Amino acid sequence: MFDVSREDIVGGSLARALVILAGPLVAQNFALVAQSVVDLFWVGRLGGQAVAAVGLATVVVALLTVPLQAFFTGSQVVTSQHVGADETESARRVPFTAAACAIAVAVVLGAGLVLAAEPIAAAFLDDPTVQSYAVSYLTAYALALVAIAASDTLESGFTGWGDTRAALYVNLTAIVVNVIADPVLILGWWVFPRLELFGAALATAIGYGCGGLFALALAARGRQGFVLTRAALRPRLDTAREVVDVGLPIAGQNAGRQVARLGMIGIVSAVGGSAGLAAYHIGSQVATVAFVPATGVAQAATSVVGQNLGAEQPSRARRATWIGVAIAVVGLSVFGVIQWLVPAPIAQIFVPDLSGQALEYTVLYLQILAYGYWALGAIYTVEAGFNGAGNTDVSMYSTLAQYWAVRLPIALVGAYVLDLGVAAVFWGVTLSNVAAALWLAAYFYRSADRGMLHQAADEAAASD
Repeated sequence: MFDVSREDIVGGSLARALVILAGPLVAQNFALVAQSVVDLFWVGRLGGQAVAAVGLATVVVALLTVPLQAFFTGSQVVTSQHVGADETESARRVPFTAAACAIAVAVVLGAGLVLAAEPIAAAFLDDPTVQSYAVSYLTAYALALVAIAASDTLESGFTGWGDTRAALYVNLTAIVVNVIADPVLILGWWVFPRLELFGAALATAIGYGCGGLFALALAARGRQGFVLTRAALRPRLDTAREVVDVGLPIAGQNAGRQVARLGMIGIVSAVGGSAGLAAYHIGSQVATVAFVPATGVAQAATSVVGQNLGAEQPSRARRATWIGVAIAVVGLSVFGVIQWLVPAPIAQIFVPDLSGQALEYTVLYLQILAYGYWALGAIYTVEAGFNGAGNTDVSMYSTLAQYWAVRLPIALVGAYVLDLGVAAVFWGVTLSNVAAALWLAAYFYRSADRGMLHQAADEAAASD
């Protein structure tokens, strides 16, 4: 009842396939959000300066994971297309080749992060205490980058295969270990030293390291044909090239997004100080909770679209995209109404002792964000239709326009010309989400009518 096979994906009910595939992914993403909430809760015990430091550090490490996103997305999309074409041996090879490449890149990025942590903190923060916290967190996160590279790439392989429950198990392993290690390493419980923000990042590294080992164990045992073989373990240059070709535009998309977020952090810090920075970080974490269902549906839709195109069924791929959009838009709209009505209690779930100007800014941000939640649902699921077809460059261009042509200009003009302060930054986020949702939906409708999905199906068939 709760399993979905390749035959179900390419020949059964699309709504059922999407819901069943999305279920474990939504649960997994909620678990990731719970991890973020727990991280923020324990970091919050160190005070508002620690929360502000993590607000900057989170954007920096997200920027550093951008190159790794190429391997995460490439692993899922290329695996799903090979599975849809019934090319089992080629599909098995993809996640392990992608993981080997991702780990090598993560080692280089981690070394650079250790060297650059102090200059980065000094460039964005004036408070010496906040700077010290940020440097500590960034230094330890170098280890987490390597662990995330291994765990998330293998997890994407399971998702591309259609085995989203395995992806859930891998993430739950990483999250549970992280949550247990957080208070122990941050506050120095039991026999462990008090490591504060260094401990927070180290807990993340340990958690994802355990997740990567568990993913290997699942693959060694074998699940639904995804099994660790000697041939699959041997990296192949042609497979790596295929993964990078698909994933590189996603890396470009995330690079544009994260650099723009750094710009937004700079504006927030300049016009709102540490209270504005704390509000921006808390709002981002709450928004992460909101779009969990959308990301789960989008990940499922990417696999469903990819497998149906591999099976040369473009009309089903198109219907899967629009069904995913409908599910995500409705779900996020409901969450938006709740958030608009009770923003303060929601904020204080994340940071119980939040008060004063930081609470005022956070409530404002949460209410402004709520107006655009339906758009977030549409963005993720329409992008899944493009990504499943291998047209990941569309998502890249859309994100660059969303952040650089809409979000940053609104924030800059509103904050410095219209003198709206941090409210300008908050409105820039929501208005850019709405704009991106509208143009993506219109472009997918037009492109599908002009044969984009038929062409993708033909290309998948030609590569068999």
